[in-house]
Amino acid sequence: MSAFTKPAKLCAGARLAVVSPASTPKPERVQAGADALRALGYEPVIYPHALAKGPLYYAGTAQERADDLQSAFEDKSIDGVICTRGGWGSAEILPLLDATIFRGNPKPFIGYSDHSSLHTWLQQQCGLATFHGPMVAADFSRDGGVDAASWASALGGDASWELGAESGLRAMQAGSAKGTLRGGCLSILAESLGTPYAFRAEGDTILFLEDIGHKAYQWDRQLQHLRYAGVLDNVHGIVFGDMAQCAATPQEAELMEQAIRHALQGFAGPIGIGLRSGHVHGANVTLPLGVDVELNLDGGNPRLHFLEDAVSG
Repeated sequence: MSAFTKPAKLCAGARLAVVSPASTPKPERVQAGADALRALGYEPVIYPHALAKGPLYYAGTAQERADDLQSAFEDKSIDGVICTRGGWGSAEILPLLDATIFRGNPKPFIGYSDHSSLHTWLQQQCGLATFHGPMVAADFSRDGGVDAASWASALGGDASWELGAESGLRAMQAGSAKGTLRGGCLSILAESLGTPYAFRAEGDTILFLEDIGHKAYQWDRQLQHLRYAGVLDNVHGIVFGDMAQCAATPQEAELMEQAIRHALQGFAGPIGIGLRSGHVHGANVTLPLGVDVELNLDGGNPRLHFLEDAVSG
């Protein structure tokens, strides 16, 4: 079992704080996403600066965004925290956060993209398991934008479940490995290196990486950056996300895979690709980060198997 603290599961009627730690969302999309959450039996609570416009592209000042996030965790009536969208801004609020607030009030934190900074901080500074999953304006606002099965398994409590071909996963390099699932948006993780908030893969790790708008050479460059920085030293398996928002044509997709293979030449563990979590066109898969998994890419049935609950209770 991983050493991360697990939040309580989300039950019917759970109150979800809707926050914007980064960029300004479109209000109509937040409303549509909130309506979808209500239809699932949750009570979304729009936080004071979730719809703020400015300064620049931010949803409020750094202090306002940090205050919303911390207030959501401190409020005993709030059961979980979900982001509206990504963009840019989460890294800016990290110096303003008080880790004792989050350690003392573990709750599901759900988001992706720019919020990989917050996932990393919550895991490494606070010891909390988090959820790389659909956001209010980005995914819940879309018809078919959320993978219902993985959301229910990850946040409702399921000690043994799997993701496979139905979630887009396929093998690039065969093999099997176990470890704690970590990762997120490649560019955010790579840019954290050299800062006090640098992403680390401590202990046996299965690494998940995805991004949007990255060309083949950028994947190559940033993967090699991770290698040179020692991030892959404890990584025993790697899963890449859905590349549809990085490669518009089959030719671009093939070049992308060639670039990834080049950057990871000599890596001995299993490598999967196509897992539909994060920047995706279809139903967004919820991935618990900070839980133990087994990646099995031997044979014709690729599986990412979760070995423990992601929530308590």
